[in-house]
Amino acid sequence: MQRPPAFLLSALALSGAMACGLAQAAEPVIGLITKTETNPFFVKMKEGAAAEAKKLGAKLVAAAGKADGDNAGQVTALENLVAAGAKTILIAPSDAKAIVPAIRKAQARGVMVIALDSPTEPMDVADALFATDNYKAGELIGQYAKAATAGKTPVIAMLDLYPGHPVGAQRHNGFLKGFGLPTHDAKSNELARPAEVVCMADSFGNRAKGQTAMENCLQKNPDINILYTLNEPAAAGAYNALKAAGKERNVLIVSVDGGCAGIADVGRGVIAATSQQYPLRMAAMGVAAGVEYARTGKKASGYTDTGVTLIAATPQAGVDSKDVKTGADLCWGTK
Repeated sequence: MQRPPAFLLSALALSGAMACGLAQAAEPVIGLITKTETNPFFVKMKEGAAAEAKKLGAKLVAAAGKADGDNAGQVTALENLVAAGAKTILIAPSDAKAIVPAIRKAQARGVMVIALDSPTEPMDVADALFATDNYKAGELIGQYAKAATAGKTPVIAMLDLYPGHPVGAQRHNGFLKGFGLPTHDAKSNELARPAEVVCMADSFGNRAKGQTAMENCLQKNPDINILYTLNEPAAAGAYNALKAAGKERNVLIVSVDGGCAGIADVGRGVIAATSQQYPLRMAAMGVAAGVEYARTGKKASGYTDTGVTLIAATPQAGVDSKDVKTGADLCWGTK
């Protein structure tokens, strides 16, 4: 077989190199910034983003704050991702207000910024929001707690996130609405406190701090019989405090998350019911929107509800819920 002339081989090689370069240039860079690297919720979010990026031919670059509330770390991550050429940045903001100037700087460089899980404040600072309806998540567990404790005088403790965070406020106030108590609407970042709530404490969504908060609440009022927790790690810590005090059978615990450990706790009676959310779905939708923007210039906008489902071992009349098996099939984190 006759070899092609050398000049033709060179032309073919150059053509191949150009095609490869164009393919690489067409690979959009999507940034993901979570609150932490270790929380199972954000681990699953990163997994969902990575899988969708691979599927759609995008490059995912992930970063995170050192802990929930680390705004400085998230600002640095935003700046680094813009410098790295990210066309879209997905962020679960730790501080809804403090992150705003950094987001606006990124947008001025042509970057689309999508909030995941938590809104910015104001919410419309981000180009779009993919998140759980946190007020609804709170309502669902409030309705469940009301039905499950019918006939009892409610003595309620509430383990919240930390002051001023919109997700914490939405879940807190949603719970009160679901329970049928006076509260604020979904847009308020203030925490309502009707007379039935005898203790409110900040858990920072943390197991150890949840335990300490519950210990303090029991000192204020040992007759607590209903416990709202911002998330399942806080619920697990609170349960440890209740067990140490010999009161674990006297208090109905409800929560939000739907992680695998939390669903297991529902199955064994630690948590009565939890509102399950879907971080993988949030991340996948965010990546898909980022790829669309990179390739067509079309920006995502507004709020997209990524779904929430009440999971309970013991159903209550008039309250829509799914069983533990359903929750386990859809949970995230270590199984």
